[in-house]
Amino acid sequence: MRKEKPDVPAADGTADAYLAVPDGGPHPGVLLFPDAFGLRPRIEEMADRIAEAGYAVLAPNLLYRGGRTPLVDFSALEDPERRGEVFGKLMPLIEALDTDAITRDAEKYLDWFVAQDGVAEGPVVITGYCMGGTNALRVIEAFPDRVKAIASFHGGRLATDQPDSPHLRVGSITGEVYFGHADQDPSATAEQIKTLEHALDEAGVTYRSEVYEGATHGFTMSDTAAYHAEGEKRHWENLFALLERVR
Repeated sequence: MRKEKPDVPAADGTADAYLAVPDGGPHPGVLLFPDAFGLRPRIEEMADRIAEAGYAVLAPNLLYRGGRTPLVDFSALEDPERRGEVFGKLMPLIEALDTDAITRDAEKYLDWFVAQDGVAEGPVVITGYCMGGTNALRVIEAFPDRVKAIASFHGGRLATDQPDSPHLRVGSITGEVYFGHADQDPSATAEQIKTLEHALDEAGVTYRSEVYEGATHGFTMSDTAAYHAEGEKRHWENLFALLERVR
């Protein structure tokens, strides 16, 4: 398997990234949108696991406008008290990554990714975590012909009262979407999940939306204090099932 750390063109500069491509091919493409903590060994490990199943995977630094990774001290992620401190440093960058910015970036990521050796032409799947899950939804809404499915895990603010709330644009989706919510997540409350599901139902979107009991926001990330082993296992099962359905 080929593993690289390329610099990828983005809308307002260059994003550092991680690329994993199995030998042979071409292989179906998967964009991996990381959580707010960005590229790190855990994200590379997740990309490798997907690639080992026969997919080409690109994980870009979504917060490249704030600099190259690491943007924070990774040693703080396992400490519940320091985790909030890290979020505070990243929040201005997260808030600046609005619908316009992420979709302009995604177009560049897609152009670069499908042009790489070993990557199949045609629409990709996006799996996203935390803010990456939210932005995966924004991208499939903007590019329904280039993204055939997404999986969002512990994505936050998927349905808000803001004019650019992702749930307001689900009518453009032609592919399949999956949501794995944490049941202890203030950024994805039961009311917000219900609002999202209602919008998907009204639009006739093919989707699954599930709440992972006992899981907190960030449950897939084994290098953080939010890690939930059962939730992570379930996440892999659902992600690979989706990838197989749309392959």
